[in-house]
Amino acid sequence: MITIDATNQSIGRVASQAAHYLLGKHEVSFTKNNIADVKVTITNASKTTITEKKKGEKKYEKYSGYPGGLRFESLSDVIEKKGIEEVYLRAVKRMLPSNKLRTDTLKNLTITA
Repeated sequence: MITIDATNQSIGRVASQAAHYLLGKHEVSFTKNNIADVKVTITNASKTTITEKKKGEKKYEKYSGYPGGLRFESLSDVIEKKGIEEVYLRAVKRMLPSNKLRTDTLKNLTITA
């Protein structure tokens, strides 16, 4: 069980630490094709440092697959609708390799505000 305190840290730094531990790169027996047997908890997520400029300019994009289906959502909209936990989840998810193990790896991550 690894606990990461997000107080006064940026989202990217905390997310990269969490991704590092979730992949198992801190262990000597690291292999790419196995899920690491570790639980990662991010605490005090609401006390993280986010500038007002970042809240307005950071955009998340979604594409429905249809013509004209590209949608954008700002960081402040995501925090308002789904909370800071969703921001950390998206950051860590995009730092993990996009393969069949990603969903199972993310089950070992818990985020508390």
